[in-house]
Order: sequence, then C-alpha cells, then structure tokens
Amino acid sequence: MSETEKEMAKRKRATFGVVFLTIFLDMVGFSVIFPLFPAMLDHYLNRETLLGGGLLTDFVMLIQGFAFEGNSQNSSFRFETVIFGGALGSLYAILQFFFAPIWGRLSDRIGRRPVLMFTLGGTCLGYALWIFAGDFWILVISRILGGVASGNLSVATASIADVTSRESRSKGMAFVGVAFGLGFIIGPALGGFASQWSWGSDSNSILGLNPFSLAALISFSLAVVNWAWLTRSFKETLPEEKRGQGEQPKPVVFQLGRIKDSAVSNTCLAYLFYMISFSGMEFTLTFLAVERFSYAPLDIAKMFLLIGVTLIFAQGFFVRRFVGTIGEKRMALLGVFIGLLAFILLSISKNENWFYFALFLMSTGVAFISPTLTSLTSLYSSEQDQGFHLGVFRSSGSMARAIGPLIAGTVYFKYGSSTAYLAGAFFLLVPAYFLFRVHQPKAHEE
Repeated sequence: MSETEKEMAKRKRATFGVVFLTIFLDMVGFSVIFPLFPAMLDHYLNRETLLGGGLLTDFVMLIQGFAFEGNSQNSSFRFETVIFGGALGSLYAILQFFFAPIWGRLSDRIGRRPVLMFTLGGTCLGYALWIFAGDFWILVISRILGGVASGNLSVATASIADVTSRESRSKGMAFVGVAFGLGFIIGPALGGFASQWSWGSDSNSILGLNPFSLAALISFSLAVVNWAWLTRSFKETLPEEKRGQGEQPKPVVFQLGRIKDSAVSNTCLAYLFYMISFSGMEFTLTFLAVERFSYAPLDIAKMFLLIGVTLIFAQGFFVRRFVGTIGEKRMALLGVFIGLLAFILLSISKNENWFYFALFLMSTGVAFISPTLTSLTSLYSSEQDQGFHLGVFRSSGSMARAIGPLIAGTVYFKYGSSTAYLAGAFFLLVPAYFLFRVHQPKAHEE
C-alpha cells in the first residue's frame, strides 16, 4: 500500500469514528429522556405548584381538558404522561425535520467540517443547559437546542457517502445504522441509571441542579469528547471543487417536491411512511408490555436491550454481508414485509415468547430498511446534492418520529392495543408502494 493509500485509509477511519460518535450521541440525546418522563413530569409539576403555577401546569391542564376515556384495560395509564412524553419527543424530532436539510445544504456549499463543528457546539450547549434546568422552560430550551443541532445527521451521513465508493455505500450506511442501534440501547439505559442519584435541590432559582442533572452531565461529557475528537481528527471530506453553489437552504417542507430525481423522492416518501408506523409502534411498546405482561422497569429495559442488540447485529453483520448480493431495494422491501408480520404478531400475541419473537422481527425489519433506503438515496444523488438529499431523507424520518407517536398513542388509548398494531401493520403497505416504484441502481454507474 502506497503512502497516499495509507493516508486515505487513515482519513476514512477518522471520518467513520467521528460520524459514529456524532450519530450515536444524537440518538442518545433523543432517547435518554424516555425513562425519565413520569418522574420529570411529577418533579416540575410539584415545583410549579409550590411557586404558584407555570408553563407545564398550564400545558397539563390543557391536555386534561382534551383527554378522553380510553378502554378500561388502559385505565392505569396517565394520559397526560403519554402526551407530555410525546410532546417533548416530538419537539426534538420536529426541529430535526426542519434543520436536517438546512445543515445538509449548507454543508454542500461550505463543507462538512465547519457545519459539524458548529452543530456539535450547539449539542454541548443544550446538554449544559439541561444540567442547570431548575425551571421547566429551561429544559424546553435545552431540548430546542438539541433538536436544532441534531439536524447534523444529514451532514454526518453525507460525510460517509463522501468517503465510500458506490460499491461499498450500503456497508457504510449499515455502519451508520449500528450507531443508531447502540444509541438506542445506551440512551434509555443511561437515563434510567443516572436517575438513581438525584442532584436536585430545594432552591427556587431558575438555574439550578435538578434530579436529572447527572444524566445531562454524562451526556454533556460525551458531547464534549465528540467535539474535541472532531476538532483534532476530522478532515474535510468534500473538496471545494465538488461543492454546490445552489440557492440558500430552506426547510424541507418547501423542498421535498423540488427534488428532481423521482427515485430520491420515492425513497424519502417510503422512509417517511415507514417511520410513521414504526415510531408509533415503538413508542407504545412500553404500554403494551405493561398492559399484557405487567412488566416492571427492569423487564422493559431488557425488552429494549433485545431491540438494540438485534438492530446492531442485523445491520452490522447481515446487511453488510448480504446487501451486495440481495440488493438495496429487495432488502428494503424484505424489511417492510418482516415489519408487517411483526406488527400483526404484536397485535394478537398474548404469550411472552411470541411477544419477544415479534420484537425480534420488528427490529430486524427496521435494521434492513434504514441503511438500504439511505444508500438508495445516496446512490441516486450527485456529489453536489448528497447533503441536501440526505437532509431531506433524514428530516422525513424526523417528521415521522414527531407525528407517529402522537397518532399511535391516540389510536392505542381510544381503540386498544390490538387495533393500533393491526393498523400499523397495514399502514406499511404505503411505503411498500413507493419502494416498488424505485429501480435497483447499478453499483458501477457513475
């Protein structure tokens, strides 16, 4: 191997390392708060009660006014807790939706490195605010900063596309999927573990430690490490001569219809509708496990551990090894129909063994879909449009994560778990339709 090849290999490893940690931290930031929702709601409500009211109190009173009576089997759940969790999660995802194409297009114009530097700085600031979120509105601001910064997923993914060949593009995107899966495991576990040590104080100060400060501090430390690693090791992956000179970036809601390549539009739409179904079912899994099997928090942690390990194995081993033989389109379609079967099983399973088998299938399905649809989007994009197209793609998934849990939660609590999961299964026929309209690209095409 020549010196030039060695240098290129070194740069590629450094790029993969920084991108892996960036995507991992974005997923941790999204999911670390999940196990904290009930305690967080109680903490800030009690604080506002002592202070005579506030933003959260008004919000809970509003949603209680719209609450309806669910099935008797769901009476043990607090409707406001579900909506509270869905609202905070949706806020993060909606901001990803708007900012992913903005950061992606900006990186197409000025390069990946400066955009990643800026957004990772925003991630650090968001976690720092959470550490001292004495009042609820400080927590909201920290989530806003985190959501805006996490739109850099499109830039990170484009960096992988910059340094991989067309033949190895899906393998590179599977590597991205492993980061998602690992973040999905570590995020909720980190939140649950850190919540055992409360740093809260009785101070009435707006800025002060809270019972969730340790989770925020650990996340902040990881983000600082990521930013320092980026500063030291990440080299620009998009040369100046390959940068686009297009118009100023706008939110994706104004851009999806302006994608010229129909294949890219169809992969984005397939991802949007698949993730609406998947994120909704994922969000209601905790309630399903409690309803049918009376799961305690430790049991729920094991459930999510199975999902995360399956995601990592399926993407890190199966997709990387067989996608070249099967093809991205066929593997994505396989993932959709595996997911459809999984949701049908979840809708009818009363046996714990069948429940876990359905979770395994659900995780395998999304593991097949996410990297292959990302790769299809990338393969149909020119070098000048990689960041923009992948930004539209990622923000489509973010919008799905914003609306999927709210839709699924409403159907679940109004019509019951079986109906919700059966509806989720048949909804997967929509992304299958868009996928059938995409042709499998040839790896050697330029």
